[in-house]
Amino acid sequence: MSTIVNVEQTAFQLILHAGNAKSSLMEAMQAARAGNLDEAHSKIEEAKVELNHAHHAQTSLIQGEARGEKVELNILLIHAQDHLMNALTMRELVTEIIHLHEKINKKIIE
Repeated sequence: MSTIVNVEQTAFQLILHAGNAKSSLMEAMQAARAGNLDEAHSKIEEAKVELNHAHHAQTSLIQGEARGEKVELNILLIHAQDHLMNALTMRELVTEIIHLHEKINKKIIE
């Protein structure tokens, strides 16, 4: 029973931190659109911290399974992994969007 509770708690941690990262990434994109590139970069850093927390939660599950602790696959864990993967993809896209805003702003100033 305690393994199941631990998996559920870890899944909720993944969802929490991935969700926080996605919120920061949306704020980064909005800041870049408004021309506040320093704030955009700050929000990217916030997202990286949240993604790092999520990664640690995910790693704990992987290490447990490597030790022979079977992780029961359930919809909550699938949902959590989906959140994490979407946040990671979003980080790459938002980083590129911010880079494009920087290039556009540089061209406008020149």
